[in-house]
Amino acid sequence: MARSTRTASLDAPLGRGTRIGRAPQPSRDRFGRATEWIARAMGTPWFLVALTMFCVAWIAWNTMAPDTLRFDAAANGFTALTLMLSLQASYAAPLILLAQNRQDDRDRVQIEQDRQRAERNLADTEYLAREIVALRIALNELSGEVVTRETLRDELRALVEDFDARASGESADETAEREERRRKAERREKAERDARDR
Repeated sequence: MARSTRTASLDAPLGRGTRIGRAPQPSRDRFGRATEWIARAMGTPWFLVALTMFCVAWIAWNTMAPDTLRFDAAANGFTALTLMLSLQASYAAPLILLAQNRQDDRDRVQIEQDRQRAERNLADTEYLAREIVALRIALNELSGEVVTRETLRDELRALVEDFDARASGESADETAEREERRRKAERREKAERDARDR
């Protein structure tokens, strides 16, 4: 999918205005689950051991048992055993393919979700970068001097305090008090910087 070509706004992350559609969920039918279980079971060493033991027992019984109890003659090349193994192999391949198709569908859904998550993260990162640039520009215009890392850290710290205060439900009086303390600290720091510059 191509990204949107509309112009970026500086006040919101990209992609927030549109709803990302839900990805289709893989089928959850019983037959599909059964085919996956059979395919998984056929891919284990225990299945191979069990099949080998079954074939050995079949051949041993039809070779060593009395003639009246044998049901698949060795003279005919164990026709019934060959037929059963051919039937098992002819069903095994489609079952394995069905299980692989279901896994491919799940992988496709997961890849789509990862892509959408990456786009949201990119939009949020771009938004934060624009906010930091806007903050630097605003600080530069207000102070008329080059914004240092220290000044930027102080401003970001102040913003974080504002967010924390709003989240904790701070009253208007407490907010005004905190703002006044911050302004006094800023004036004191500015006076110290001016004194050092002279």
